[in-house]
Amino acid sequence: MGRGKIEIKRIENASNRQVTYSKRKNGIIKKAKEISVLCDAQVSLVIFASSGRMHEYCSPSTTVVDLLDKYHKQSGKRLWDAKHENLSKEIDRIKKENDSMQIELRHLKGEDISSLHHTELMAIEEALDAGLAAVRKKQMEYHSMLEQNDKMLDEEFKRLQFVLQQQEMAMGENAMEMENAYHQQRMRDYNFQVPFAFRVQPIQPNLQERM
Repeated sequence: MGRGKIEIKRIENASNRQVTYSKRKNGIIKKAKEISVLCDAQVSLVIFASSGRMHEYCSPSTTVVDLLDKYHKQSGKRLWDAKHENLSKEIDRIKKENDSMQIELRHLKGEDISSLHHTELMAIEEALDAGLAAVRKKQMEYHSMLEQNDKMLDEEFKRLQFVLQQQEMAMGENAMEMENAYHQQRMRDYNFQVPFAFRVQPIQPNLQERM
């Protein structure tokens, strides 16, 4: 008996659906490889599973981008909108400018200049002279700034040194005043403790007269 005809509809069972997807995905990729080898055809195959995972195959003799470009030209369909086309043109323009700048940089370094004309060499020399002048000017500004900063620091140091000397002098004067006040207080305390002066007199006041 032959196999019965399978009705093509969505498989509701998730496990069975995944098994069927894996088998048929491998089968269609195998067929794409076969037609690419047997018939020298250029094939590009992209499959997205329901989970979002991507599987792809492309003939070894080409790339997906090249095939999309061919499709775009032969079908006349716009795969990209005007915004993307303008962006692509802008990227190409920037690449060209970058290549040109890289060449100019090598020339400024003295590389690959054997094929340049006299006028081009003169232009490079003028550019180098202008750059050197700008560097020297910047160096002068930097040195001037350093000198100004040194001067400011020196003035600030002298000011702080003067303030410190004034403080030391004031502290010395205060110490002397405190010491004088202390001695004066000691004298006052001593005078208070000895209020009367004693006079020593001989025991026999008339002894000297008799002699």
